[in-house]
Amino acid sequence: MATDHDQLTAERRIERGNGPTRRLRKAGFVPGILYQKGEDSFAVAFAGRELRKVLHSSGYTGVVDVEIDGETVRPAVLRDVQVEPTRDAVLHVDFQEVDLTVEIEASVPLRLIEIPIGVREEGGVLDQPVFEVQVRALPDSIPEAIEHDVSELNIGDTLTLGDLAAPTGVEILGEPEVGLASVTLPTAEEPELEEGELLEGELPEGEYGEGRVAPEDGGGESGEGESEE
Repeated sequence: MATDHDQLTAERRIERGNGPTRRLRKAGFVPGILYQKGEDSFAVAFAGRELRKVLHSSGYTGVVDVEIDGETVRPAVLRDVQVEPTRDAVLHVDFQEVDLTVEIEASVPLRLIEIPIGVREEGGVLDQPVFEVQVRALPDSIPEAIEHDVSELNIGDTLTLGDLAAPTGVEILGEPEVGLASVTLPTAEEPELEEGELLEGELPEGEYGEGRVAPEDGGGESGEGESEE
């Protein structure tokens, strides 16, 4: 089990609200919240450069030792992060204090590796609607990601939660039959038509009346010329 964690210093925030938050960011700090188990949470501020370095090193699942005002060191995991997408800048972070001897639940990325045989040899398409899975483990055992080799998937095959292999000490949560990814035939595209061109079997608009079909050879229009019994 890992015992060495990245270190992250924080200062308590006294002022709250949009104005103080803007000033913090302008000065190079990132506002955040540290949640404590069974105690009140409190607002903190992190040096932006140090925070980015730690997130890059520990990822979004590793334990970080947060030092508050140069005193108490608390092991914590990232709970939430807000990023400004156009600049890839961290706007706000939440950390959750943890007990290293008690299991926690966390969402981790699902990484599919290799190219399915159904894609590389059969012309199929890999469809992955699920990109995260929920796991339970001790804080130091939460993996950075769950990886799975999908090279043997053929067209029509589906990868389910039960197919995943969990690292030692990690439990993957959820129903085993939940579908995570599949290899399917590519969707057929509708043919592009020139203006005024008709699809095969399609009648010009208004021909034979709306909602009616062309009469078969030798037949008249229905509803006219019929004899009564």
